[in-house]
Amino acid sequence: MKLQGIDLDVARMGSGSPLLMLHGVGGPVAGMPFATRLAEKFEIIAPVHPGFAGTRIPDHFDCIDDLVYLYLDLLDLLDLRETLLVGFSMGGWVAAEMASMTTERLSRLALVNSVGVKVGGRDDRDIADLFAVSGKRLAEIMFHDPSMMPGFADMSEEQLETVAANRMALGVYTWDPYMHNPKLPGRLHRVTIPVHFMWGASDGLVSVDYGRGFCAMIPGATMTVIEEAGHAPHMEQPDRFVDALLAFAS
Repeated sequence: MKLQGIDLDVARMGSGSPLLMLHGVGGPVAGMPFATRLAEKFEIIAPVHPGFAGTRIPDHFDCIDDLVYLYLDLLDLLDLRETLLVGFSMGGWVAAEMASMTTERLSRLALVNSVGVKVGGRDDRDIADLFAVSGKRLAEIMFHDPSMMPGFADMSEEQLETVAANRMALGVYTWDPYMHNPKLPGRLHRVTIPVHFMWGASDGLVSVDYGRGFCAMIPGATMTVIEEAGHAPHMEQPDRFVDALLAFAS
């Protein structure tokens, strides 16, 4: 699609009420089994953040706000109404920022292992530094079962280039300040639609306690902890994840 003069890749699948799906640090998730099951109930609209999955990051994009306004414009362009907004990790941060600005086109908000706020003190490490760990440690941080992490040795040159580009885009959007907006907690009272947090119990990037702290910042928000899952419960426990999301959506 053309939006803000940008060539935006958008996957669309299924039918029903609209579900805007914003992916996280690992890249697009629309082709995964959990999404196929959700497409039986919803029309899924899943954009690829510019800079991820081989797409170009615009020269003027340099922070998370650029994605926030891009997807607010996408809601308007597609005239989506009563939309279930689901954000994963970094995409959850984008979704929370969107909902703090306006909920006019939204019905509910689901945040999956979302970053975006700081819950501890100035010197507390709330969010693990993804740019300062080895591949082995990264797998341990991100997954309950580290073998779920794709191995770099098995990737083609093109796939490795995509992984590297994803990491660069992640740095552009989330580096300074790292993975959070200090002003967001003071704006979350504006989120007046139902909000549900979904969290992998073994997440090493942002812990369950981090999730509970984030959840407490939004009046009335609820939370489901998914066992035997890390930062991507939709990958490690897709059935439990979908069941919890459908229960919230209904």
